[in-house]
Amino acid sequence: MVRALVLLLAQLTATPIVPETVETGEHGIVDLGSFECRDITRSTLLQRVCYDHVRQDLIVASNGAYDRYCGVTAETVEHLLGAPSMGRFFNQNIRPEATSGRYACRTGEPVRSG
Repeated sequence: MVRALVLLLAQLTATPIVPETVETGEHGIVDLGSFECRDITRSTLLQRVCYDHVRQDLIVASNGAYDRYCGVTAETVEHLLGAPSMGRFFNQNIRPEATSGRYACRTGEPVRSG
């Protein structure tokens, strides 16, 4: 038993830590190192929400694809996470079609790389 534990610990310390990245369609690959991510289990639309408080960047996984939204306030993210229906809140307050692109990231805006 002790030997198995020692081997497991040796494997864990030898395994390199690889930063998590996601591909966000038109914005390319985003490093999630500065994002706080939450897996969502109570929504049929959203599977994951990641937020960078400093840059006010929101990454949302919906239907297996990731999308990036820029300039999203922490208050808006709190409302999203606390909404009775996260999907409805997202569709009415964040999605480009509902906000006239308010949270669209500018073309050429640098993507977080660490």
